[in-house]
Amino acid sequence: MNDSELKGFRARLEDELAALDHEDDLGAEGQKVVTLDQQSVGRLSRMDALQGQAMAKATQARREAHRIRIHAALARMEDGEFGYCTDCGEEIAPKRLELDPTVPTCISCAQG
Repeated sequence: MNDSELKGFRARLEDELAALDHEDDLGAEGQKVVTLDQQSVGRLSRMDALQGQAMAKATQARREAHRIRIHAALARMEDGEFGYCTDCGEEIAPKRLELDPTVPTCISCAQG
C-alpha cells in the first residue's frame, strides 16, 4: 500500500470519527431520563419515550463500537501494520479495505 492510499484511508477514518461525534450530539436528547409523571405524559406516551430511549442507547453503543474499531485501525496505521491481517499477517485485499477500512483480518481468517 502506498502513502497516498494510506492517507486516503486515514482521511476517511478521521471523517467517520467526526461524523460519529456529530451523531453523538444529535442523539444525546433521545438518551435523557424519561419522566414518570403521569400528569404530564400518558402511560402510552411514556412507553413510547422509554422505547425511544432504549433505541437511542443501542444506537450510541453501536457508534461507540465503531469508534473503537476506527481507533484500532488508526493505531495499526501508526504501527505500520494497517492493511495486514492481525491473525495471519497476510495482506488484506484492497477491495475489502475499501469496503470497510476498519477490518483487522483478511477474508480467509474472517471466515474462520
